[in-house]
Amino acid sequence: MKLSTFMMPLHPVGKPWPLSLKEDREAIILADRLGYSEAFVGEHVTDAAETVTSCMMFLASLAHDTKHIKLGTGTINLPNSHPAHVAAQAAMLDNILEGRFIMGISPGGLMSDAEAFGNYGRDRMAMFVEGINMVLDIWAGEAPYNLKGQFWEVTTEKTMIAEIGTGIMLKPYQQPHPPIVGTVVAPFSKGVVAMAERGWKPISANFLLPQWVKTHWDSFVQGKQNIGQVASPADWSVAKCIFVADDDATAQRYGYGEDGPYHHYFKQLIRKLVGFGNRGNLFKADQSMPDEMITADYVNRKLTIAGTVDSVVDQILAFREEVGDFGTLVYASLDWKDPALGKRSMELMAEKVMPAVNAAIASGKTARAA
Repeated sequence: MKLSTFMMPLHPVGKPWPLSLKEDREAIILADRLGYSEAFVGEHVTDAAETVTSCMMFLASLAHDTKHIKLGTGTINLPNSHPAHVAAQAAMLDNILEGRFIMGISPGGLMSDAEAFGNYGRDRMAMFVEGINMVLDIWAGEAPYNLKGQFWEVTTEKTMIAEIGTGIMLKPYQQPHPPIVGTVVAPFSKGVVAMAERGWKPISANFLLPQWVKTHWDSFVQGKQNIGQVASPADWSVAKCIFVADDDATAQRYGYGEDGPYHHYFKQLIRKLVGFGNRGNLFKADQSMPDEMITADYVNRKLTIAGTVDSVVDQILAFREEVGDFGTLVYASLDWKDPALGKRSMELMAEKVMPAVNAAIASGKTARAA
């Protein structure tokens, strides 16, 4: 099992933006040094708690400060940008990274972004599909393109000067295009079926109950069967909130306490997904459970793995036993309220937890020996 990382990134409102951005960059540079295989970064434009407004711009700032880690958009919210802009910027980033780029895409889930960009209340899923199709058509085609859709048009027919390069868009470094991934939120997601059919890979979100995560594998299998292929667990990534500490008292305080970043993360997320997004079902094993019972403490203790190395190893193995085999565990990178603890957790995760997890998997064990 590989180890990757993903940051939303979500910070306390009022924390200085330069500090948040500096720490987020430092986390990915550390992940590169520790051997994490991938790092994904989200983006939002209208959120004072989420300080990365362009994941591609942020990743470009890391291109020459990292050496091995693959850098992924997590995600480009396609309805909010013109396909020509996305195609040009993603192709440039892929060339800067010389193949270390992964293109994560989605319709975007923050409604204030949708309102700001004028697509609130519109069919954003249709915009998403048209947007990525146009991006891929730009990369596969040749100028002057002549692409027409319901929402956008792309052409340089009237202004193209081929002999000097005017009207011609850059191709990606990776051919035919960078790997494409999509984050998955909905249980029993039909989107995963479509991803599998198109050769894209899913990342199951870190804020889903295990029983909903498990449904994504069935959808992935179905999509692969639809195109005559066999699904491989190696192509499925699952994100999880994890905190590893040297002692259990610290793990409990920082991982589950009201003053910790994990509690803060879920408090913010509940307001967005339950209070406004009508997505309380994500946090309920029993759908008759009232929304009022979906508290930060309840959700955090349901969804966060926290403990010492041995405890975290056992919890990861138990989680894998529940949801099934998957190829990459995606460590959710949260705010560094205590930078020393944040860094130490990442170190223990890479240097102690994952080797023990993989050793247990290789031996057929579902938990470490006591």
